Amino acid sequence: MGTDSLMIMLTGALVGASCALLGCFLVLRKIAMLGDAISHAILPGIGLAFLLTASRASWPMFVGAVAIGVLTAFFVQFLSTRGIQGDAAIGVTFTSLFAVGVVLISLYGHHVDLDLDCVLYGEIAYTPFDTWMLGGRDIGPRAVWINGGLLLMNALAIGLLFKQFKLCAFDAEMAAAVGIPVVLMHYLLMGLVAVTAVGAFESVGAILVVAMIVVPAATAYLLTDRLGRMIAISVVLGVASSILGYHVARVLDSSIAAAMASVSGAFFTLAFFFSPNQGMVARAWVRHRLRRLVAEEDILMWLGRRGERVLADGVTAKEVIGAGSGTRVAAVTERLVRTGYLAHRGDRYFLTEKGSGRALDLLRRHRLYESFLGELGYPPDHIHDPADRVEHYIEPGVTEAVEQAARFPTRDPHDRPIPPPGEEGSGGSVP
Repeated sequence: MGTDSLMIMLTGALVGASCALLGCFLVLRKIAMLGDAISHAILPGIGLAFLLTASRASWPMFVGAVAIGVLTAFFVQFLSTRGIQGDAAIGVTFTSLFAVGVVLISLYGHHVDLDLDCVLYGEIAYTPFDTWMLGGRDIGPRAVWINGGLLLMNALAIGLLFKQFKLCAFDAEMAAAVGIPVVLMHYLLMGLVAVTAVGAFESVGAILVVAMIVVPAATAYLLTDRLGRMIAISVVLGVASSILGYHVARVLDSSIAAAMASVSGAFFTLAFFFSPNQGMVARAWVRHRLRRLVAEEDILMWLGRRGERVLADGVTAKEVIGAGSGTRVAAVTERLVRTGYLAHRGDRYFLTEKGSGRALDLLRRHRLYESFLGELGYPPDHIHDPADRVEHYIEPGVTEAVEQAARFPTRDPHDRPIPPPGEEGSGGSVP
């Protein structure tokens, strides 16, 4: 692999890391698309800087683009505080400014060596050839130095003001109450986003800037619930997307920036489906286990109400299936047998001592919650269904709180006895 390839990947990695650092706070504050708005709205800043200075020098255009970027954040905030919904305020601001930028680039782009393709896609492949000279010596690609400086700037800002940014992201009112200048922190973050977007804009284009601000942070959000880990994961994903995206672009002979953004999207897709806590697969598995738990407990509750205990005569499989509310009652019953809650002798099922104890615990939860609803003034004929839904989710600590709130009842509103805590089945019947 040649030096040019390494410089291209390094540039993409620096852009991915610097954008991801800021993107985490934008995602947490639910203003991720503000990065999109700023990265598009800097176009008129470039055009206006050329018109005002008649110069193609980088610094006037950089200052103009940053100024328009910060102004975009101000316009969005201004519209949001005047009753316009946040997403609408972002949409109105960035589309209007982007349209003005397109017009200016179309009219004057040939003067500033910029066209719409460059605006959207960038041309990161040319990074190795645009170098800086220092004392007559080539010190490397300009994009590497610029984006490396941006990464250092963002890392220092986040490191020094981490607590302030964190509190503003999670609870702006609390931040204001403890003396943090929330508005100043907001515009500081927007200024960092604007400077980062402008610095990366020329080498990688709008698509990659937007993707790296939003997608790695959104992916990390699915993978952890700790801000420090979220920032670290998003930076790693931004770097990995750039490196893998370059190799994908070489294989497909496609746009490098677009390939990097596509790989970032692929990482998000994987996290969306397979994240351990928030992924679609994990959620589906949790729902499946919950349905199975409810089906098992419904059968145990039914047997408990029937008064079936270890020494009772048991019930037939047909009776159990007839009492179940699902289509897989037979499978659930067999699983209860395997786990020791039911015993199967001949054609009859019996609650074991273990199963009887769990059935009594479920009856206790159900009847305590009915008593609690009765204390709240619900009529007796309106309390069974809510208790039937809640009984599966009441934890031991919550059960104690419900019992206390219901004034330690011994019988429910239907005058049925409430089993005491920890009672185990040993014969007899449950009313």
